[in-house]
Amino acid sequence: MTEENQTVSTSTPDKKQRSNRVVATACITFFAAMVGAAYASVPLYRMFCQVTGYGGTTQRVEQMSDTILDKTINVRFDANTSGALPWDFKPVQRQVTLRIGETRQISYEGRNLASQATSGRATFNVTPERAGAYFNKVQCFCFTDTTLKPGEDMDMPVVFFVDPEIVNDPDLKDLKTITLSYTFFPIDKPQPVAQSAKPPVGESGNL
Repeated sequence: MTEENQTVSTSTPDKKQRSNRVVATACITFFAAMVGAAYASVPLYRMFCQVTGYGGTTQRVEQMSDTILDKTINVRFDANTSGALPWDFKPVQRQVTLRIGETRQISYEGRNLASQATSGRATFNVTPERAGAYFNKVQCFCFTDTTLKPGEDMDMPVVFFVDPEIVNDPDLKDLKTITLSYTFFPIDKPQPVAQSAKPPVGESGNL
């Protein structure tokens, strides 16, 4: 075998190995990007829904409406718990009637029925879904981790108004009733680390 043939035969496996390493690196990078996108998609989707009202997601605002119409609308309130969350969760009022643009405060109440502290987080939506873009919350307990001690009750206020622009939406201008629904899901909270019963080395009680 000539020196040229020897050079070709030894370089070919090296090229193959380099090519395999490039492919493996690309696969790992792609997988990591997909995992990162999956984690980022939840808050990004939530932000998109809150900005657009997509899927019946209500709007979060910092100030109240300065326009109040003579036209009224009914708002119903719904409450649910999901999974193994042992709470009695319900609205204090099932329905209110208010003028469009008027700011109103209502309350939900939750009670822990378990013999130990439990934690939950609430999600929400509005029906009909298209009305979510016009349902503005000034104060809300949604997406907040809430822990209740055994038998503890909690008042959960919601301050909201219906945007007067709803009357300019051809699909909603004659809408009579909006339903605001909350669902509490159980979440795990870290347990406190128990203190050791053994005294540290060097203190009394050690030989």
